[in-house]
Amino acid sequence: MGIKYGHIQIPEPPLAKFLFADTRFAWLWLIIRVYVGWSWLIAGWEKLQSPVWVGSKAGVAIQGFLTGALNKTTGLHPDVQGWYADFLNGFVSQHAVGFSYMVTYGEILVGIALILGVFTGIAAFFGSFMNMNFLLAGTVSVNPILLFLQLFIILAWRIAGWYGLDRFMMPELGAPWKPGELFKK
Repeated sequence: MGIKYGHIQIPEPPLAKFLFADTRFAWLWLIIRVYVGWSWLIAGWEKLQSPVWVGSKAGVAIQGFLTGALNKTTGLHPDVQGWYADFLNGFVSQHAVGFSYMVTYGEILVGIALILGVFTGIAAFFGSFMNMNFLLAGTVSVNPILLFLQLFIILAWRIAGWYGLDRFMMPELGAPWKPGELFKK
């Protein structure tokens, strides 16, 4: 007698449901979301004020960042892996000005979206993506903390923006698997 395979759905544990899907816990996600959003907004705003990030000397700061990252590729246990160093050296450094603007405006947009609670899960995803790239480039700083918090915001996407614009937008827009009221008309 063999094993029969079919559609099996494993239910969410009560704790996960409470933390990630119950609006009674939305207050915690508000605090975390605003903290992470503020961190991104301030980082991007500082870059926006600097001509080496955005302006006449755009790309200079990111070239310095890349030089530092590429210096971390040596030794028995390098901070930056060879494949990522190849990406930084072969692609990012060739488009430093564009990446300089993308990082600056990306940080600002992620920060604003998280603070306002609009497209919260998507904003946290893009913030996580930036943090992962900073970590792969050998920069620790607050990146592990922000990455950790954003991964949890992604898990709590249904309620993380409850005290924000998502509360009003989600019923109208819906999700990719369930269109909202706006798309039913």
